[in-house]
Amino acid sequence: MKKILAIGNSFSEDATYYLHSIGEAAGVENMVVNLYIGGCPLETHWRNIEGNHRAYQYQINGKKTDRYVSIQDMLDMEEWDAIVTHQASHDSGWIDSYEPFLGLICAYLKEKAPKAELFLNETWAYETDSTHDRFIRYNRNQEEMYCRLKHAYETMAAKYELPLIPSGDLIQKLRASESFANGKRSICRDGFHMSFMDGRYAVAAMWAKHLFHVRVKGNPYVPVTENLPGAEADPEILNLIQDLIG
Repeated sequence: MKKILAIGNSFSEDATYYLHSIGEAAGVENMVVNLYIGGCPLETHWRNIEGNHRAYQYQINGKKTDRYVSIQDMLDMEEWDAIVTHQASHDSGWIDSYEPFLGLICAYLKEKAPKAELFLNETWAYETDSTHDRFIRYNRNQEEMYCRLKHAYETMAAKYELPLIPSGDLIQKLRASESFANGKRSICRDGFHMSFMDGRYAVAAMWAKHLFHVRVKGNPYVPVTENLPGAEADPEILNLIQDLIG
């Protein structure tokens, strides 16, 4: 069984919502846990490690629970195959916000979970009309935000020798496609979080490729979400996402 742990926030919540199901459809028995604190940056993750704070909502296989845990609790509970983290979206384009916290987190995880492979997830830029209060830091310019965060993630991934999951790159490619360009369709539900169907599926599929080492093209799983009762996924959009990931 593949055991995946995400130490993140609402962006990793988006990424892990369909991950378990996509993996199962590919024949990969798996367990996916997301440790959730809304908007949580790397600095807070490190402070929580230092204090062993049970501050994280325990989410398993895309489902929320009423359980709250610490990172150490999770490392004691399971032997993880992969552990994924990322910077808070609003700080992702600022390299100085990663330090020294990413390095400290990596050193801690390597000591406490030596068999786990550590990954860095590249978050995505906000929509052009996003009302997120931190978007002003990027002059409310999606391309500027994307370029800044891409540079920061690639720099940090290289520095700490972490495989990078290029979620942000995928979202920009989708935005440039005929299906999403010129406001035809939004990949976000509120200007920065992924849409419940297309967006969450796209990022989860990208994670599946990198964490489960499976081919996404042809994966039979069709997303169903409790957030949109009765909604059906658009096969053309799913095919587009699969084509972009491979």
